[in-house]
Amino acid sequence: MDRVGMQLPQGPGSLCFDKDEFMKDGFDVDNFMSECRKRVQLEDLRDDLELYYRLLKTAMVELINKDYADFVNLSTNLVGMDKALSQLSVPLGQLWEEVLSLKTSVRDVIRDVDERLAKREDIRKKKMCVLRMIQVIRSVEKIEKILNSQSCKEGGSDQSSPLLTGQVLERIATEFNQLQFHAVQSKGMPLLDKLRPRIAGITAMLQQSLEGLLLEGLQTSNVDIIRHCLRTYATIDKTRDAEALVGQVLVKPYIEEVIVEQYVQSHPNGLQAMYNKLLEFVPYHCRLLREVTGGAISSDKADMVPGYDFLLTSVWPEIARGLEEKLPSLFSPGNPDIFHQKYTISMDFVRKFERQCGSQTSVKRLRAHPSYHSFNNKWNLPVYFQIRFKEIAGCLESALCAGLEDAPAGSPYCLRASHVLWTCLTSCWSDKVFLPLLAHRFWKLTLQLLSRYCLFLKELASRTTNDGKTPQPMSNLIPSPLTTSDDQASGSAPESQPSVISTRQLMLVVADVDKIKDQLPELTEVIRQKLDQVGFKNMSIVTGALEDTLNAISIPLLAINKTITNDLSEACFAYLKSALEVPRLYRRTNKELPTKASPYVDNALKHLYQLQSEYKNLLKQSIREDWLKGALSGSIQRYYDTVSDVLSSVKKMEESLKRLKQARKTTTSTNTSNGGTTDDNKIRLQLALDVEYMGNQIANLGLETNDIKSFPALIELVQAAKEQATTEQA
Repeated sequence: MDRVGMQLPQGPGSLCFDKDEFMKDGFDVDNFMSECRKRVQLEDLRDDLELYYRLLKTAMVELINKDYADFVNLSTNLVGMDKALSQLSVPLGQLWEEVLSLKTSVRDVIRDVDERLAKREDIRKKKMCVLRMIQVIRSVEKIEKILNSQSCKEGGSDQSSPLLTGQVLERIATEFNQLQFHAVQSKGMPLLDKLRPRIAGITAMLQQSLEGLLLEGLQTSNVDIIRHCLRTYATIDKTRDAEALVGQVLVKPYIEEVIVEQYVQSHPNGLQAMYNKLLEFVPYHCRLLREVTGGAISSDKADMVPGYDFLLTSVWPEIARGLEEKLPSLFSPGNPDIFHQKYTISMDFVRKFERQCGSQTSVKRLRAHPSYHSFNNKWNLPVYFQIRFKEIAGCLESALCAGLEDAPAGSPYCLRASHVLWTCLTSCWSDKVFLPLLAHRFWKLTLQLLSRYCLFLKELASRTTNDGKTPQPMSNLIPSPLTTSDDQASGSAPESQPSVISTRQLMLVVADVDKIKDQLPELTEVIRQKLDQVGFKNMSIVTGALEDTLNAISIPLLAINKTITNDLSEACFAYLKSALEVPRLYRRTNKELPTKASPYVDNALKHLYQLQSEYKNLLKQSIREDWLKGALSGSIQRYYDTVSDVLSSVKKMEESLKRLKQARKTTTSTNTSNGGTTDDNKIRLQLALDVEYMGNQIANLGLETNDIKSFPALIELVQAAKEQATTEQA
């Protein structure tokens, strides 16, 4: 049953399916069951289907009852219909036969008309062939008549006017053009084969005359002869013959004379001199041709012969062929420096030659010429880049493998690896290495160099954090002095063994990376200028890639800076821990009250002072301050613990002595001297002097003591101890 127009009865709203799903053309039972099972159980689906089935049965009965009268009338109206149809069959059959007869008659008439039209068309074609042959014969006879009359005139006079000869050739060319057209249209006719020898003779004579006339015009610099000749060539559609003649007769001898490999190799600027001579050919030897054809600025458009481009079809192919055949060493990439010089000079010659073209259209045609592509393809730029790649990348790899060697004298960098990196980066874009057509490859090499340097920094950072034992800090920053036992007691650091990677070298790495960041805008500007040569304008991509590379380089610096800070902190604390020796200096020694700080304070800060003074020109103040703050924060935190332990020990010792004194009930104290100041208070005063002096020294470094972690707490600690000592003394 057709579903279109059917109206299903409305079911209750509690049904788990949509009744309209049954009316869709693509209704599928399996899909229907699958979708319903996602919502309800099969038992509920079955109950809803049975309910809706009863509704459908009820609706069908109501529909039949509603249209019952129409069903009855339909059966009644069909009674006797077969008799009426049988009465119509006879006249319909007669009508069908008449239509077939008429169709046959019309087809015969159409066939007859088509045959007559075909005969007429054949007659017309034959007539046209006869007329073309008549025109061919007339043209041949007319040209021969002109030639005979010209021969008679030349025989009667000793001299002939070149201008007249040019006019005669133009008349012959015009007639010859018509002859060629009709001959092509009459191809295959027997009469045309009989005329071919005469036509060939006319063609040979015409080409010979045109060649002689063109050469005469070029040799005598006669503009009128050249103009008539070129116009005649254009009339007979032989412009390529004229251009080929100029190339063979005028251009080729000049090229063979100028392009000499022995001359190029024997003179310092032989290649440049050769190109200069080649560029002189167009203004000196092609001036008249360009004026006549409109290739020069001074051309008179009213008397111009269009359709010629001698620079494209005559001059350039001969130049390219001469360079490729007579200078094979020109394209050899074995020596990259010489290859770059030759390529640069050659491309400059090509650009100057393009400027001699009359228009941008002519330049585009030149660049699309096969000889232009052949000349450019002779330069093996991929091989040249591979040589440069090995040269540049190998130089950097060698420097990185050498480790943290010092840079050569006069370099703005501290380490040889950084110096070589920057040299390689600038070399990629230098005028003696860079080539515009290899811009994409040199850009990729630039990123590879930076990436390799980044990997070098990562390996360096990994070595500084993953070595089996931490290298002695500052061992190569300043020489370790010879020490004695007395120096040890006064706070001198023990002599250390040289480390694999010194703190000084790590500092130089940071200084070099910071220098690279500062100089990168300069390199970016150079890259922008070079990319402008190839028409690349989206510099945001270039700057974004360089910024990403710098961000990658900055990541290893975090670990390196942390190592430097830790080494500086260890160097400081190696002396600050001598605070543990202060009690030994005052107990039972009967020393005077302390009036100055202990020597270990100066020893602890001398590395930091040296960092500020000797590395002032290598490192920015912000970098040095970060290291100083980190080193002092780490060492003073441990120094605070040391001082706190000393003061706690002093206090415990003092309390122990007091208890012992009370136990013995003595009236004299063995722990007092010099006006009643105890040894414990001397220790407290000494530590207070040390910390106060340290605060002054930190301020002299240009730092705020409040910015140093644990230092304010250290001040409070020793101030409290100092107040206690002062109170007890009073």
